[in-house]
Amino acid sequence: MRRLVTKFAAALAVWGSVTTVALPTAAAAQSVDRPVVVELYTSQGCSSCPPADAFLGELAKREDVIPLALHVDYWDYIGWKDKFASPQHTKRQKAYASAAGRRSIYTPQMIVQGQEHVVGNHPKNVNALIERHGAAEVTVDLQLSITGNQLQVTASKVARAKTPVLVQLVRYMPRKSVQIRSGENAGRTITYANIVTDWQLLDEWNMRRPLDLSTKVSGEDPLVVIVQERGPGRILAAARLR
Repeated sequence: MRRLVTKFAAALAVWGSVTTVALPTAAAAQSVDRPVVVELYTSQGCSSCPPADAFLGELAKREDVIPLALHVDYWDYIGWKDKFASPQHTKRQKAYASAAGRRSIYTPQMIVQGQEHVVGNHPKNVNALIERHGAAEVTVDLQLSITGNQLQVTASKVARAKTPVLVQLVRYMPRKSVQIRSGENAGRTITYANIVTDWQLLDEWNMRRPLDLSTKVSGEDPLVVIVQERGPGRILAAARLR
């Protein structure tokens, strides 16, 4: 496990305006009622990360999990620049740590449903958390549909939650292999799954009345909509189109 000790202020884990993204003409949301979101914070320059990257690839085969790989940039200095790294991913990981009262961040780290922080190469622990959150009370009923390049998002409150909540749009690349030529993983070819390429705020929803919004999208990469308490905090609902 690679750890970075840092001082930072709490920051919202949403950035910028919505990017135009695209999908096939007709699509439907996952049939799973409550998929669990698992965020992996990883780096191509981290020698401890490949087992966690492989585990995320296994999670990507499941319908009850939405696994997302967020590549961070703070290990780029040790000899290999991560091709998928983004300072926004580092910012989000720092915001999670700050919200939890922690002073350090590390790779590989998994965050389950916006709440549980666990070492990413401990599958037994992660699977137990997925099972627990998958059986939890439904807080928000979230539905997605798409026609042409228009994404429709509807949601209604089912149980009590802190408000307002953030409605976020995530895009990811399903799979990509990378030949790493220097750094701690030099000479290895590693296949990565569900690589996050964009994470945008769609709306802040006060939950006093049902949510009904639409946005234009483009491209063929899968998309995920996540409803999450501020902090970043608890993920109340997630749905995916792919």
